[in-house]
Amino acid sequence: MTLDPLELQPRIDQQFMRGALREAELAATEGEVPVGAVVVHDGSIIAAAHNQRETLHDPTAHAEMIALTQAAAALGSWRLSGCTLYVTLEPCPMCAGAIVNARVPRVVYGATDPKAGAVESLYTLLADPRLNHASAVTRGVLEQECGDLLRHFFRARRKSDRPGEGLG
Repeated sequence: MTLDPLELQPRIDQQFMRGALREAELAATEGEVPVGAVVVHDGSIIAAAHNQRETLHDPTAHAEMIALTQAAAALGSWRLSGCTLYVTLEPCPMCAGAIVNARVPRVVYGATDPKAGAVESLYTLLADPRLNHASAVTRGVLEQECGDLLRHFFRARRKSDRPGEGLG
């Protein structure tokens, strides 16, 4: 008996989102906001990254931006056709713009970002017909795990920001 590829897709998405979650966990251990991303091409991860804004002192060092750069280098092209980006948090406007410019055909994300999300929460950049590219979007993959990681990180940060306590 052969399984329908559409029936396999949720399992495949969860598998690759777990890779993005591992990257997000690395970010948290480095004191970075725990967001992770992987880029998949032909069934394999070709790029994996996490937020590094604090480490690199770079406001553009979001997980998605770094992963897109790595994927372009791996493929030898800025056009990331045939790729899927998995990210633990809904991309912001900067990252959504980069996704459009890189022509990423599909984006899968975990937790929504009601304060800065540019895929569905605040803006719908990946589906805006005025732009030169649109991406298919799957949201909510491992949403609870992705959201919990962020909530725990910020809860711990708020506790450590109390007077008389430091981050380390």
